[in-house]
Amino acid sequence: MSGVAVGLGWDGLVWLKSTYSAGDGGECVEVASGPGAVHVRDSKDAARAALAVAPAAWTAFVHFAAR
Repeated sequence: MSGVAVGLGWDGLVWLKSTYSAGDGGECVEVASGPGAVHVRDSKDAARAALAVAPAAWTAFVHFAAR
């Protein structure tokens, strides 16, 4: 997934929004890479807790989704 930086969050992570986002407030996710985990959150509700997954699990998901 390629993304556009949306900035440094309160959590100290640099969040990226998918370039597939239409930018109209529709469904989109933001992703940030942290120590030992990849964090995923809803771009419409950035204050809500993010999902944290192992880097290998995220890589497997992205490869599967790209098919």
